[in-house]
Amino acid sequence: MRLLAATITALLIAATPAAAQTLRIAMAAEPTSADPQQYAAAPNSTLHDHIFESLVELDARLKAQPSLALAWTRRDDLTWEFALRPGVRFHNGQPFTAQDVVFSFCRILNNEGEVALSYSATVRRLTGVVAEAPDRVVITTRVPEPLLASDLSSLRIIPSGLVAPRPIAFDVATNCAGAGQPWPTLAQFNEGSAANGTGPFRLRSFGRGGATWLDRNEDYWGPRPHWREVRLQPVTAAGPRLAGLLAGDHDLIEAPATGDIPRLRGNAAVRMAIAPTTRLIFLQLDQRQPAPFVNGGIGPNPLRDVRVRQAISLAIDRATISARVMDGLSLPAAQILPEGMFGTIPGLPVLPYDPARARALLAEAGFAEGFSLTLHATNNRYVNDARIAQAIAQYLNRIGVRVEVDVMPSNVFFTRRARREFSVPMGGWSASAEETLLFFRNWVVTADRARGIGGSNYSGWSDAAFDALAVPALTTMDTAERGRLLREASRLAIEQMPVVPLHFESAVWAFRRGLAYTGRMDQTTLAQEVQPE
Repeated sequence: MRLLAATITALLIAATPAAAQTLRIAMAAEPTSADPQQYAAAPNSTLHDHIFESLVELDARLKAQPSLALAWTRRDDLTWEFALRPGVRFHNGQPFTAQDVVFSFCRILNNEGEVALSYSATVRRLTGVVAEAPDRVVITTRVPEPLLASDLSSLRIIPSGLVAPRPIAFDVATNCAGAGQPWPTLAQFNEGSAANGTGPFRLRSFGRGGATWLDRNEDYWGPRPHWREVRLQPVTAAGPRLAGLLAGDHDLIEAPATGDIPRLRGNAAVRMAIAPTTRLIFLQLDQRQPAPFVNGGIGPNPLRDVRVRQAISLAIDRATISARVMDGLSLPAAQILPEGMFGTIPGLPVLPYDPARARALLAEAGFAEGFSLTLHATNNRYVNDARIAQAIAQYLNRIGVRVEVDVMPSNVFFTRRARREFSVPMGGWSASAEETLLFFRNWVVTADRARGIGGSNYSGWSDAAFDALAVPALTTMDTAERGRLLREASRLAIEQMPVVPLHFESAVWAFRRGLAYTGRMDQTTLAQEVQPE
């Protein structure tokens, strides 16, 4: 056994010497496309953030930093000025100017392949994007937007030269007069002709169902990445990912199984990075009447009763899930974000486990005999997602809620959830700023397409008292007042339980000896941040 371990260690160390300058990353989930304006999912961000950039970027701890914009200032509560970085070129050689920002935001409004308002929800909150000069963009908003800089970090910039030259003026009402006009297509991004960004790597080939290859951008404006080429290989099962690392087929893998962490810590050939994250794993409870996957879609929907929603939360032992299912690599939830982040309530204990009280609440709500539902979840997106779903089912069965678990690959799950096909989906969400405002704006406030809010409120929950707190917070520039509104909204969300918070993941990466990586709070894996020791 010692000889075998020594042989594996030697192979692993020798498999990819630093001089080769090839980095092979095994991803836990597959990107859906090379289009940076199609779908805001973490695997897509991992791919896109190598190739494309935004005006603003978030560092490893979610702080807004300059990227294609060197600096930004507010002229007033509705008007922001962005000074653009000089000397930047796209991969196709086109110089980056303010007009590319206008073009990119207009293309987002005209992207027929966009999933679930991933990016257009942000753009539709703007009233103007004007190229005042080649190196200056002025953005105006309909209402004050305290987190505009962080929001813009997800809007990646593409070159206006991807289509024939034509005058383009930003206008949400007419979608920039884009109907019938040519725009870059999903197919063009996937086959590479439109995948021109300003980022540190160029797309060599996008492999749906296989490996994606990236080449270093030798003309990159920023620090030159160490790696000449990068392979992003989706390996959706944790066992094969780890086996590939130990065999020397991968240099770095995402999300090794939590049960393998102890033996990885004892393997001299392997290094690990563990980062606390804001990724909340939660249940979203359908408010439709009837709900398609509650009692077979027949009769009244019990999830509309706050006592039933509270009972579901009380039935779940979060501490045990963290200890036994997550092997300690999660923080049981007390609220929507970890305590200490802006808008959270100080001193809240972990949400309680009280199955006796849960049964009593069900009886009070008229469901003493329980009811049935289907819990839908991914099996390859979040840490131990399928196991968590099974554990939740067991807890709910104990209080009389008969649960069938249906797990599926993330690309299937997200598409179906966006069509509101589920009644109790188990989802995950990671904040792009340390503030509860973002979760409330996307997932909990009453959906309003015109205002670009509630785009992920698939349950259809709507509460006037909650909206009276959370919606004003979205436009409150005064920090102290916004914090008060968000804390009160947090209290109401925990009381009403439209979503059931479970825990916050810790992100884990494993990589061969000879590499250094610290990991990121947003769980994105970036080759440009992986360095040789």
